[in-house]
Formats: sequence, structure tokens, C-alpha cells
Amino acid sequence: MSFLSLLQVPAVTLAANIIWFPDTFLLSKVPAAAKLMDKKSIQSIRSSRDAFLQQKAQTLMKDMQSYYIFVTSWMMKMESILSKEPKPDKLSEDLSNRCNIFVQGVLYAYSISTIIKTTMNMYMSMQRPMTKTSVKALCRLVELLKAVEHTFHRRSLVVADSVSHITQQLQSQALASISTAKKRVISDKKYSEQRLDVLSALVLAENTLNGPSTKERRLIVSLALSVGTQMKTFKDEELLPLQLVLKKLDLISELRERVKVHCDCSFLYWHRTVFPIYLDDVYENAVDAARIHVKLLTLSILKMHLTYLLNINICWCHLLDKLCKEIEKDLRLSVHTHLKLDDRNPFKVGMKDLAHFFSLKPIRFFNRFIDIKAYVTHYLDKTFYNLTTVALHDWATYSEMRNLATQRYGLVMTEAHLPSQTLEQGLDVLEIMRNIHVFVSRYLYNLNNQVNFTYQFLRKKFYIFSQFMYDEHIKSRLIKDIRFFRETKDQTDQKYPFERAEKFNRGIRKLGLTPDGQSYLDQFRQLISQIGNAMGYVRMIRSGGLHCCSSAIRFVPDLEDIVNFEELVKEEGLSEETQKAASQLDCVLTDLTTNSAEGTEYFKMLVGVFAPEFRSIKNMHLRNFYMIVPPLTVNFVEHSINCKEKLNKKNKIGAAFTDDGFAMGVAYILKLLDQYQEFDSLHWFQAVREKYMKEMNAVVKEQTVQSTSQDEKLMQTMNLTQKRLDVYLQEFELLYFSLSSARIFFRADKTAAEETQEKKDREEVAKTGPGSSTIEGSPGESSAK
Repeated sequence: MSFLSLLQVPAVTLAANIIWFPDTFLLSKVPAAAKLMDKKSIQSIRSSRDAFLQQKAQTLMKDMQSYYIFVTSWMMKMESILSKEPKPDKLSEDLSNRCNIFVQGVLYAYSISTIIKTTMNMYMSMQRPMTKTSVKALCRLVELLKAVEHTFHRRSLVVADSVSHITQQLQSQALASISTAKKRVISDKKYSEQRLDVLSALVLAENTLNGPSTKERRLIVSLALSVGTQMKTFKDEELLPLQLVLKKLDLISELRERVKVHCDCSFLYWHRTVFPIYLDDVYENAVDAARIHVKLLTLSILKMHLTYLLNINICWCHLLDKLCKEIEKDLRLSVHTHLKLDDRNPFKVGMKDLAHFFSLKPIRFFNRFIDIKAYVTHYLDKTFYNLTTVALHDWATYSEMRNLATQRYGLVMTEAHLPSQTLEQGLDVLEIMRNIHVFVSRYLYNLNNQVNFTYQFLRKKFYIFSQFMYDEHIKSRLIKDIRFFRETKDQTDQKYPFERAEKFNRGIRKLGLTPDGQSYLDQFRQLISQIGNAMGYVRMIRSGGLHCCSSAIRFVPDLEDIVNFEELVKEEGLSEETQKAASQLDCVLTDLTTNSAEGTEYFKMLVGVFAPEFRSIKNMHLRNFYMIVPPLTVNFVEHSINCKEKLNKKNKIGAAFTDDGFAMGVAYILKLLDQYQEFDSLHWFQAVREKYMKEMNAVVKEQTVQSTSQDEKLMQTMNLTQKRLDVYLQEFELLYFSLSSARIFFRADKTAAEETQEKKDREEVAKTGPGSSTIEGSPGESSAK
């Protein structure tokens, strides 16, 4: 071996991870060669090896991309050629094409296998670190190698049938070439021993080719032609085609064995540290998720003791577990989009479509199958169930996440079927039950049918409410504001001035403050919020009762027409046990229908029990309440903004983002006093809207005028002013919507006179019969009026 050969062949892989360096072998085994080479030559050989590895690392990605194109193109040609039925008149051409495509596939497999083995083994033997890019490129080459093998395997029947015909065609071509050379030898009459040996060799080659293309026969043909090609029996243009035909014959005859050897990836056992990097790459490029089939097929063909040496949990840690966590995270963030989360704009942070993993069929790995879709589904089912049992009030959130998992990833989730004693209105009844010792000492009533405790609570609060409204300072101010509005409403376009309400709110503070800095109006607002929260609790219990009753009675087809099973059983003359069972069924159905219809009009009960007292003559001072609502809304909006600002501060004491109890309390009290018309006559929220819009337009106009002055401080001040006005207007709008919604609960569109008239109409209908019945207007229809 020359010095130039040592530079061209830096290393040779013998088997698995065993690599042979020619220079090291010659220097250690051939002392004469060591004497002929100086240190500079030895160093240049080692430097060339380092340069080869460095160059290979740089070109590995390009080589992978090139072979990717070559192999995919070859696979397409393979499918195209083998899928066509050969035509009788073009049989020879078709066999030649098949032969060439088979040879090309084997050569690709050999080249790719050589690159993978040489590169990986040189990195390991020379103890050089391999970059992630190189690992990914080598793993892609392994995929291409298995793709070549899989293509041959998938078309193995057609390939096996073609090999026998191709072998005969190649033998025929070789025999034709040998026959031409033999005739040339025979035509020369000058016989000699050497010429006779050549002729005998040609005859032997002919006889050997006339038979099956076994390994022994091909060896004999090779030996015979080494003698038969002497004395210029073949012309140059004849010898090269013959050698090419014989090489093809060797390769085609051993096609199955060659493919198996070149595509054997058992050497990866010694390089198993690359698998985690590969699985990370598969996860990051979810679009190519089907690649994992090829890689796990590669691992599966290794020796079975590998299951003990190679930790199979690599797959779980680097793919399945990561996939489960990512899917769960995506579902949580999607459901909680209303919270303040990081930017999830796919155009900015990118998007990874993990749904491709769930379109994969179960993957065979050694003696087991990995079903990614079933694995992730089981993980989510288990996680959602366990977390729901810990916090039952989150059942709605996890139910929504299950539906989203089905819509987005096609995962069919299992319902938890946990107890339904939870509500979506915020406070959880189970939280009350956890403090059962407090609950039983204060809540001595049936949750579904009684509101006694709420009644007692409201009676105490209304006593304080009455005292506040009877206070001389408050009463005098309200009477003064009522007189002012009646006198000036024509000038103010029937709208109560915002400045008047704001002045009321500030004036109350002059009467004194509590130690924690609250005015009397602040305390009055809190009182109304507490009353509203009590009504909210009643609504929550009502919703929970309806939910439980509807869940229990959902199998009854028609609540209006329930047959008597006991009578039917008696008519059929069935046994006494059956009659008892039918009787029990009738009792259960009766209880269900009664519970679903009774005990649900809590709001109407609480209005009916307090309304007469509120509207009596002895409580005339309460009739001024509608005039204090505008200052209360101003006070509430300031309080709400202050609470929301605390959410972004370290000290979050008193922070909140919602308080609909105030709107519920105002709606309830206005209903008790029958003052919806009086309050609506103030056109309060229209006045608020016009006030803030006027100020915002003035700021915008001033910004336009000052835009040329380039006074940054002034512009910043105006921007802050505009932002503050936007915040206040939004809070008033939210309060308006909450109050409008709360009024619907109390049938706010109907006055006491209208309700009395409806009662008379129903009594008349009961007397005259159903033929002349009237339909009671819905809240929406009455509101439209």
C-alpha cells in the first residue's frame, strides 16, 4: 500500500464498531514499513485523517440531502417499473431496466452504510465530540437505509420473480460474448499449448454459465476467464462489457444477501447515545412523525439482549412523556386564554402541529406495540380525573379541555363521572361541606327548598339599610337632589347630571371616615353588595338544585305525561312483588317531577316577602333610594378600578377583578321599592356615556392641536388622561350590563301593578277555562315594550 493510498483511505470498518487504520497496522505489524516512513509522513497521515473527519462533518448535511433526493427518486422509479406488467415485445428492455434499478438500490445502500459506519466509528475511536447537526444527518441517513430495505421487502415477490429472469438474461449476454471470443480462438489455426488452455478455459466458462447462478459456479467462471482473457482473445470494447455483466450477475444473484448486509444497522448498538437526540428531532419536526416507524424498526432488528442493555424508557422520556406534557400544556393555555399569559401568536412564537403523532399506526418495538394516541389519551384521562378529584369545582374546566382534545387532536376522552355537587358560579358547595361544623351551626335548612337563613340575613341588612336612608344628612341631600332634577330636567335633556352625583360622593366624605378610610357611602355600597351576594348565593343553590334534578330526571321522556305504572301492572295482573316495584317507581318519578318544579322560584319568594313592607307608608323615606343610585355607581366604579389596580401590585390585599353583588343588590332593592321607572327616568348611564365621550373628544382635539408643538410631557399627560377616561367609561359600561342582567332575574321590566293585573288575568282564565288563556310575556318581550 502506497503513501498516497493511506491518505485516500483514512479508515476501514471491519465489523460493528471495529475500525482499522492502515497506517497504524503497518507501523505496528511491518517494521520495514516503519523504517521507510519518517515522522513527518506519519504526522501528515494523521492530519489527513483529522481533516477528513472535519470535512465530513461539514458536508454531512449536504450529503444527506443529496442522498435523500437520490433514494426518493429511486423508490419512485422502483415502484413505477415493478408495478407495470412486462410487455412480450419489450421483455428484454424491461429486464434490463429492472436489473439497473436493483443494482442502483444496492449501490445506494452500500454508499450510505459506508458513510454512516465510517463517520460514527471514527468519531468514537478518535474520541471526538459529534455535533447535534451531524447526529441528525446520520440518523436521517439511517432512515434512508431502512427505506431502501423496506422498498425491496415490500416488493419482494416481484423482485424474486424478476431475479431469475434477469440472471438468465445476464448469463445469455455473457455467453454471447464468450462465444465470439471462442470463435476467434478457433479460427486461428496456429494451435499451441497456451492457446489450447485459453480455449479450454472459455469452454469451461460456457459450460458453467449454462446452469444455475450459484456462488461456486460464478467463482469457476471468474477463474476460467482469468485464463481465457489472455492472448487478446477479447477486444477492449468487448472485455469491459463482459466484466460489467459478470459484476451485475454477482450482485443480482446475491441481491437478497447484499441488501441485508448493507442495510444491517446492528452497529448502532455501539452508538445508542444518539437515540435521545434523534427522538428530540422527531418531536421538534412533528410533520415528519412517521419517521419514528423507521427508527424503531431499526432498533427492533438488533439482538434481543439489547432490551436489557438499552433502556427502553428513552422512548418515554424523550418523546411520549414530553408529548403528553406539551399536549396538556396546550390544552390548559387554550382553555385559560382569558388569563394574562405569554404571547401565543403562532406568527411570532411559531407553531408545532403535534396532531401528526396521533395519525400514526401502532409502532412495533421488539415484542411490544407502542400506540402513541392511546398512550397520550390514557395520560390525559388519568391526569384530568386525579386533578378533578382534588378540586371538584374545576370539573367544568377539565370537561372543556376534554372537548378541546377531541376537536384539536382527535383524542376520544373518557368522562370522569364524578359527583355533580359542584357549580360553575364560583363558590363551591363542597367548600362549605369541608367546614361542616360551621355549616351545621348556622345553615339549619334544606338547601333546595328553604331560604330561611337568607331571609334572616336580609332582614338584618335591611334594618341597617333603613337606618342609613333615614339619616337626616342623607335624606336631606336626596330630597334636595330630587327637587333639583325635577326643576332642571328640561334643561338637562331628561338626564341626571354626572357632576351632581360626583359632588354627592365627595360630599359624603366630609361627614366623617372610618379608621380604615371609608366614607358612609362606601359602607352603604358594601351593604348593598352583601345583599346582592346573598341573592347570588340563592341563585347558585337554585342552579345546583336544577342541575341535580335535571340530571336525575333526564331519562323521563315527558314530564307532562307520566303514566301510572302501578295501575298498569295491576291491569296486567302481575305478581305482588312487581306491583310493589311499580309503586316505588311511581314514588320516585313523583319526587323527581316535584323537585324539578318546586322550590326554584327563590327570587320571587324573596321579593314577595319584603316588597309589601318596603312599599308601605311607614317606610316613605326609602322612596328616595333611586336618587342615591347614581352616586353609588360613581363610588362603586372608583372602588372597582382601585381593586383591579391592586392585581398588578405585590400587596394584593383587597384585589379583585369582579363584584357583581353590587349590581344584584341594586336590582333587588329597586324591585322591592318598585322604582325601576323612577331610576330609568334619570337616564343615568346615558348621561355618563355622554360626559366621558365629550371629555375624550376634547382630549383628542387637543392632541391634534398640540401634535406640532413636540412637547413630550404634555403629550404623555394627554395620553394618560385619555387612558383614564377609557378605563372609567369601560367600568361604567360593565356596571350597566351587569345591572341590566340582574334586573332580568327579578323580572325588572314588570311593575307591581302589572304583576297584579297578570294575577287577575290568570284567575279569570282559571274560571273561564283554557280556551281563553293568555300567554304571559317573557322578560325579553316586556323589555322590548
